[in-house]
Amino acid sequence: MLYLIGLGLNEKAISLEGTEAIKRCKRIYLENYTVNFPYSVKELEKVIGKQMINADREFAESDALVQEAKKEDIALLVYGSPLTATTHITLIQEAKKQKVKYEIIYNASVFDAVAETGLQLYKFGKITSIPNFEADSFSEVIKENKKINTHSLILVDIGLKFEDAIKRIEKIAKEKIVVCSKLGTKEKKIFYGSLDELKNKEIEAPFCFIIPSKLHFMESEVLENFKN
Repeated sequence: MLYLIGLGLNEKAISLEGTEAIKRCKRIYLENYTVNFPYSVKELEKVIGKQMINADREFAESDALVQEAKKEDIALLVYGSPLTATTHITLIQEAKKQKVKYEIIYNASVFDAVAETGLQLYKFGKITSIPNFEADSFSEVIKENKKINTHSLILVDIGLKFEDAIKRIEKIAKEKIVVCSKLGTKEKKIFYGSLDELKNKEIEAPFCFIIPSKLHFMESEVLENFKN
C-alpha cells in the first residue's frame, strides 16, 4: 500500500487518520523539494514517532515508491495538502497503472489559510508561482487575473529569498499587496501595504504574495487590520 499523507501547515497538524496510517508503514518518506518547511524534521519525527527518509524530486518522480509499495506499506509525507503538486498526482496515476493500492489522506494547505486575509476564496483567479530562476511567466497570469477582476495568489519557489522575490513582484504590481508568512503556525505574519512599506519587513519562508483585485467592503475591512 502507498499512502500519500498531507501534513498540514505545522508540525502538529497531521491528522489522526494520517498518524494511524504511519504506524502501519515500514518506511516513511518526506517530500522535501516543493516548500521550505517552517519547522525542523526532528520536530515532526517526535510527533509521528518514526524516522523519515528525505525524498528529493528525482526519487519522487521515479517509480521507486510504487515499486516499494508492491512489497510493503510505505508513506510519502507532503507539506500542506498531498495533491497540490503535479508530481504527486502523477505518482497516483503510476500506482493505478501498476495496480498498486494507494490511499490519499488530505489536510489543510496555503490555499485554505489565505482566507485569513479576509479575501474571499471564490474571488481568486489562476494561481501562479515565482521560480527561483529568471523568468517572468508568472506576470502573464497576474495580468490575466486582473482582466477578470480576480485576486492573484503567488507562491514562491523553494530557496528564493523574500528580498529577491519582492523585486520580481515590483515589475508587475504597483498597487497595495498582501504578504503572508508561515501561515498556519504560531509565527504566522500577514501584512498589507505598498511595496515600499513591505520591502523591509522580516519575512521568513514559506511565504506568498497576494495581489488583490476589486475589493468587497468586507474584504477591505479585514485587510485594514493587516496594515502597519
